[in-house]
Order: sequence, then C-alpha cells, then structure tokens
Amino acid sequence: MNDLANSPKPEPESTRPPRQRKPDWIRVRAPVSEGYHETRRLMRELNLNTVCEEAACPNIGECWTQKHATVMILGDVCTRACAFCNVKTGMPRAVDPMEPENTAIAAAKMGLKHIVITSVDRDDLPDGGAGQFVKVIEALRRNTPDTTIEILTPDFRGKMRAAVEAICEAGPDVYNHNLETVPRLYPTIRPGARYYASLRLLEEVKAHNPLIFTKSGIMLGLGEQRLEVHQVMDDMRSADVDFITMGQYLQPTPKHAKVEEFVTPKAFSAYGSIARAKGFLQVASSPLTRSSYHAGDDFAEMKKAREAKLAKEQARKADRLTV
Repeated sequence: MNDLANSPKPEPESTRPPRQRKPDWIRVRAPVSEGYHETRRLMRELNLNTVCEEAACPNIGECWTQKHATVMILGDVCTRACAFCNVKTGMPRAVDPMEPENTAIAAAKMGLKHIVITSVDRDDLPDGGAGQFVKVIEALRRNTPDTTIEILTPDFRGKMRAAVEAICEAGPDVYNHNLETVPRLYPTIRPGARYYASLRLLEEVKAHNPLIFTKSGIMLGLGEQRLEVHQVMDDMRSADVDFITMGQYLQPTPKHAKVEEFVTPKAFSAYGSIARAKGFLQVASSPLTRSSYHAGDDFAEMKKAREAKLAKEQARKADRLTV
C-alpha cells in the first residue's frame, strides 16, 4: 500500500530559482532545415558524437545547415565534472576503434574543407586519449588530404608532454586548448584543471612545432573582472597563442554554474579590439562565439594574417640591410 502521507510534495513556487531571461542578442532560432537533419542522420549512421549536441551549442542550427559539425571523439562520457559543461560525467566506455575512419568518412561526405575534432576528458586512459587524436588525424590525411584539421584537446593531466608531442607529430593545422575562464574562478568552474598547466600545454605545442597555429578561448559572464580578462590575453600572448575566442557563457541546466552577467555585444567588441592590439593573429569575440564557430573561415583569415606579418618582417630586414 502506498504511503501517500510520505510522498514528495511539489516544490513551492517561491523557492524555485527564477529563470534567467536571455537578452535579444543571444537568442537563436530552433534548427529546422533539411541540411540540419541530413547532418544529424549522418552522425547517427556513423556512430559519431558531436560537441554541437552534447554541449548544447546555440549555433547548431546554423552550422549543421551548412554541413559543419564538430566531431567529439573518445565517446560521450567525460571523466570530469566542470561546472559549465553539459557533457555527461561518469565512467566512459571502451574507445571505438572505428571512430577515426568514420570521422574521415563523415568529412568526405560533408565535403569539409576544414574540420574541428574535440574530445571528452579521458583521465582513465594511459595516454589521456592522445593516441585516438593521432589516429583520427592520420585517417583524415589518408581519406581527405585537402581538408585542414583543427583539434581541440583536453589538458591531458599528468600526461601532457608525451600527449602533445605525439599529436604534434601527426601534424594538425590548428591546435586548440581552451583556458575557459580566468584563474581566480578555476576552483569553482574548472576544478579538475589547473590554469598554468593549460598555459604550459599551449607553450609545449609551439616549442614542438612553431608552424602549428595555436588557439584558445574563454567564456565571459561567469563573474570575471575586466582586468582579469586582459591578464588572460597577456598570458596567452606570452605563450605565443595565435587566435583567441571569447563568447558568452550560457547555463546548460539549473545544476550548472549560473550566468552572472550577459555581456553586451559592445563590450565583446571592445574586448576584441584590445586583443587585436595585443598582437593576436585572429580574434573572434561576440556573444555567440564558440571555439569551432566559423572555424574554417577564421583559419583562412589567420593564415593570411601570418603571411602578411612575415612579409612585413622580411621587408623590415631588407630595409635594414640596404641602409
């Protein structure tokens, strides 16, 4: 017999946290296009996960309509529990041996000129999952040799140097690792990681191969101060990071860290101007900016910026020799 007296009572309306209303500049339309559904079907057919879905990216409708998807390798379960991330946490399944080839098949079927590959954290694996990144890069080089490759990796805690060395040897065009937020907020927002360890990873990439473009990003709206953001920019430039992305943090569920501020487009534009003045080759700064949003176009612009910078340096050297 059910004890109705002990059944849970509905939570009083007054105790529920108020829902945050998003400003107009952060709203996006629900995905409904045929291109979106075609991309989704392809991901399911090839048993591939995407960060677009797992992280509830607001740009999924636009990107998938254009047949752009960011593949998330090493499964869909993360060994960490960051306060901002919507990816499931727990004990991951075994690594899928077909994932590299299926990723290459997806890139070919979508006709991708530029692909972004990311992953969950896999602290349970001896190499942190670096070997799977290498296999994916190699599969893409075999099957779609004209596709440029951008990877977004975890920090490979305790295994970083060997992991970075192996991945750099495989030769991605862009190596991205996000700092995510300012160092003061790490204990609550990114408790499983260390700010300066992430900076060292980005330094290691450049030390191993200076020709690989490096990229990193942060979320705004978590309670960071303006000067803290400026300091993160300086830290990235000290690590010779080429490309910075800055976007608005959005709370995935009530259990995640709350939004402390919806940063205005004008403020994002100001941050972008400061970043350019600090010497980044490429800057993406807007409320809807995400690590892989418009990544192909940004990569092309970054290549042009590096070529222009090298041309100026060579011209200055020539001028000095003629004086």
